[in-house]
Amino acid sequence: MSPAVLERGKVTELVELLEEKERRLRQNMIARFTPYPWQREHFSKGSSFDQRLLMAGNRTGKTFIGAVEMSYHLTGRYPDNWTGRVFDHPILAWAGSDTAETTRDGVQKALFGEPGNIAELGTGTIPKKYICYISKRPGGVDGAISFALIRHVSGQFSKVQFKSYDQGRARWQVAGVDYMWLDEEPDEDIYGEAVTRTMDKGGALVLTFTPLRGISSVVKQFVNPSRDAIGQAVTQATWDDAPHLTDHMKKSLWGTIPPHQREARSKGIPSLGSGQIYPVAEEVFVIDPIKIPEHWPRIFGLDVGWNRTAAVWGAWDRDADIVYLFSEHYLGEAQPPIHASAVKARGAWIPGMIDPAARGRSQVDGKRLLQLYRDEGLKLTPADNSVEAGIYAVWTRLSTGRLKVFNTLASWLKEFRMYHRDEKGRVSKADDHLMDATRYLVMGLGSASTEPSALNVPLARTGGWMSS
Repeated sequence: MSPAVLERGKVTELVELLEEKERRLRQNMIARFTPYPWQREHFSKGSSFDQRLLMAGNRTGKTFIGAVEMSYHLTGRYPDNWTGRVFDHPILAWAGSDTAETTRDGVQKALFGEPGNIAELGTGTIPKKYICYISKRPGGVDGAISFALIRHVSGQFSKVQFKSYDQGRARWQVAGVDYMWLDEEPDEDIYGEAVTRTMDKGGALVLTFTPLRGISSVVKQFVNPSRDAIGQAVTQATWDDAPHLTDHMKKSLWGTIPPHQREARSKGIPSLGSGQIYPVAEEVFVIDPIKIPEHWPRIFGLDVGWNRTAAVWGAWDRDADIVYLFSEHYLGEAQPPIHASAVKARGAWIPGMIDPAARGRSQVDGKRLLQLYRDEGLKLTPADNSVEAGIYAVWTRLSTGRLKVFNTLASWLKEFRMYHRDEKGRVSKADDHLMDATRYLVMGLGSASTEPSALNVPLARTGGWMSS
């Protein structure tokens, strides 16, 4: 055999090996998945909350994330660093969307690969080697799956069934389900059945959608839950949270979206309408961080509580009368010394305006919280808690360009996007800690101070001053 023939044989073998490697990679894509921070946050909440909403902009990957988590539960094969919910047995799962077609092209495709193409089976988030049986959905929807059996790590089988909202409530009224994933926003009756079906087995419900219906009854369950509601959590994601979206892609997408849908489709922010407390586009006041001159006085607002203690820091450009919010603290279930340490790290000399309710007694040790924080070295004054006056002061600054917010204040922006009034005009008290702290800060600007100069300190013996 000639050397040329041998060489061609080696090339052919190499090509076949590369094709086989690519095929195996495509049929085990989940092994290469590395979550973004907001995706880790969404997963992690599963360990504490039975109902979770991922409310995100278009193209952020919310459907893919829903499919990733369902794959982990179906196979029982969790990553080593997994901090979310864990099922220690094979599960019965449901997945659904608006119609049979959107269910097929959304959740089914994300889990199994291109519908109706046997060569693409396993190119979704469920590795092909674990897909044991597939039953086609009757009714003439090409490529649609009714249910599938997935091999669980125990050696037994998990089952995933596909449903659609247009089948009606009755088709969702069956036995209990371990895990349910609803991709796209359901009506309240479907949502209610989903909650019931998962509660029957102590299971979990996950919703992934872009909130195009505004503050609907379903969205309200998460962003403004009743006092009796427990076990609900929401995670938001914007285009800026999705590194796979380039600036060019975002600009192109922006131009195709109707103006009234841009906040929802790019940031996952419900259209709050008249209920929105600060109806100001983020583009008006959100900025990249800047270097703050030392001569700008600073101040912080502090809202205290056991479930969440929040603080926000501002620097005041007196000449232009512009306040820059440049740092935040957002932590729950920690003792005052922990919060005080974080506050002092930004500058122990910075004065703060604290929630006046802190004058009440702490449940921790019976001491007044205000004094407790002062004992930790914080310079605090009870804030003006005139709610409506404070909201007006903040809104005036936002709308006139005199309040700027660094884009690094992720928790502040999340609260801002959901800060609204209910049907009776009352301010929603769900997740408003940083919004309250901002009110305290703005209303207390007169107490803002610059850092005492190290070259301008009193002389202990003479009572005079030493300066440069």
